[in-house]
Amino acid sequence: MSFLQFVYRNVARSKRTYAAYFLSSAFSVMIFFICALFLFSPYIRGQLIYPIVMQTMITAECIMYLFSFFFVLYSVGSFLTSRKREIGILLMHGMTKGQLNRMVLMENMLIGLGAILTGMAAGLITGKLFLMIGSRAFGMAPIPFYLPWQALALTAGTFVLLFLLISVCTSVMLRNRTLIELFQSGQRPKTPPRTSGIQSLLAAVLLLASYSLAATTTVNTIYIRMLPVVIMTIAGTYFLYTQLGVWVVRLLQKRRLFFWKKTNIVTVSNLAYRLKDNANMLFMVTIISTVSFCAVGVFASINTLSGQFREDYPAAVSYLSKGGNSLEAQHVQQLEDELRAKGLRPAIVSFPVKNIQVGLPASEGDSALLPVISYSSYKQAVEAAGDSDLEKPLEGIDALVMISSERDRTYTRIREMEVYTLAEERLQIREIGYTSRVPVPEHVLREMKWKREGDFSGLVVSDRLFDRLTSPVSVDRYTGFYVDDFERTLGLGERLAPRGEVRYDAGQPYAMTVSGTLYVTQMTSYRAMLFAALLVGTVFFIAAGSFLYFRLYADLDYDRRQYDTIAKMGLTDRELNRIVTGQLAMLFFVPILLAALHSIFAFMALQSFYYLSIAWEMGAVLACFVTAQVAYFFFIRYNYLRNVRKTLI
Repeated sequence: MSFLQFVYRNVARSKRTYAAYFLSSAFSVMIFFICALFLFSPYIRGQLIYPIVMQTMITAECIMYLFSFFFVLYSVGSFLTSRKREIGILLMHGMTKGQLNRMVLMENMLIGLGAILTGMAAGLITGKLFLMIGSRAFGMAPIPFYLPWQALALTAGTFVLLFLLISVCTSVMLRNRTLIELFQSGQRPKTPPRTSGIQSLLAAVLLLASYSLAATTTVNTIYIRMLPVVIMTIAGTYFLYTQLGVWVVRLLQKRRLFFWKKTNIVTVSNLAYRLKDNANMLFMVTIISTVSFCAVGVFASINTLSGQFREDYPAAVSYLSKGGNSLEAQHVQQLEDELRAKGLRPAIVSFPVKNIQVGLPASEGDSALLPVISYSSYKQAVEAAGDSDLEKPLEGIDALVMISSERDRTYTRIREMEVYTLAEERLQIREIGYTSRVPVPEHVLREMKWKREGDFSGLVVSDRLFDRLTSPVSVDRYTGFYVDDFERTLGLGERLAPRGEVRYDAGQPYAMTVSGTLYVTQMTSYRAMLFAALLVGTVFFIAAGSFLYFRLYADLDYDRRQYDTIAKMGLTDRELNRIVTGQLAMLFFVPILLAALHSIFAFMALQSFYYLSIAWEMGAVLACFVTAQVAYFFFIRYNYLRNVRKTLI
């Protein structure tokens, strides 16, 4: 038998243990290859959405590749740990360290090359399907299947390099191991798991504190709390499995009525050892599942913003001419002609915007420019957009802060009202509330940049007070074109706004937004991110299931001996089902439920960014993942019981 045949038989004999690892690696290769198909497709390159697709897919590929490296490294390390006794026997029979390293390298590359070929073959088979789904998600015509050589070379080259690096790392893991240590691996009796009361208490305190901070965060504090909450949650989860979980099991063992009831004595006794042996795996599964839930949930929730796009951009085309712009009339006429050429009959609203100089508190600076429009102008803009429910007319020095997007309404919960003093007119303007509608889209007017709580666009004052503002620094003119079907404005005014937007601070003599172009760009971005998050989240979720699978089957021989011994004492098939189901349920559902709990509080923090509720999206994402885990649990339970019963017949 040649050395290569020896290596092949080593892998073939352990195919059951390596199955989940192999399939997960192949699935990662497949998703990486599919992303490369999008990245190098010539049918996407020439389109407006290509920069968005390219950035999204490159990010997804980097995340998957980095994760695959650590997943493969951990998996191979776990397999080597379970094979220490086998390695010790080989060394005792004359295998040299060089041969051992070569054996590990060849085994890793054999599995790796098989996973690469399988993943790329699966990608070729399912590529057309994913291209169809992707084209639907990106809102474009169906993408013809095309096999670029760059996608093949990138996928094969990066994953061959990955498995080579892993082989080098695993060779290092085997160094400085004595023969007796390797040979006696798995034969030493297990020591009772020990717990620390302080660390158990620390786990509870860290998790409760992180949940409390996440639940009470606001849009103003989320950036400050984010990193501490993440660190506390990770540390609390680790101590939960290594300390608090074992401590709880010890308490259950002291409750004699529960502990001595039916098969609980076997289930609970094994639970403490399983928590100790599988703590790192359970911790990793929990964190990976949490990342999967949050990644998909975040981008699924972002999609809710598309429902308020019309409120954020009431005019199909918004054009603001800065003071002194000599091309205003030409631009306005050009936009109107293009709209009519598309068969659209716009309602046109035009009004002045005065930029006045106001005094500020000492902490904010001496003075700043503040955009101001009249109440009648605000009314014109809102009614042209099809809304009639307006605030009552303003009086005196009262003013409403202009909401520039519905997203900024979250800041109204924490923002304080201001009173402004005009530098020249010796007048005051007092904020009394916020507009119920967006009159002018964000970035079209000069923003109130000295206010940190949101990007508000200025003030609405009474017509009388507006007329009294006789010494503005500059006067701009806003022109809005209102149509029923704003999506038909896609590509309008490409010369003026190539990507649908020119911001006020872009250095041009005008600012402008085209709703149709921005809507397609925004929706494509959200859908591309959601599509990529689903791909990456699925890879993470399958990898988490793989950890459970190969950890479970790595202990199968020990479990067989244990259940065989108990069966000789009268264990029935029904009792075996109950014990196995309880232990598997702990391994499968404790991490997934804890990950779901982590995600719920993460979404509660995320809700502070939204004026609309995202509870439905949260529930849908978590329900889908939990349903998949339930199906996976019953599949593994059936196969595991079948393998255990082989020694009991």
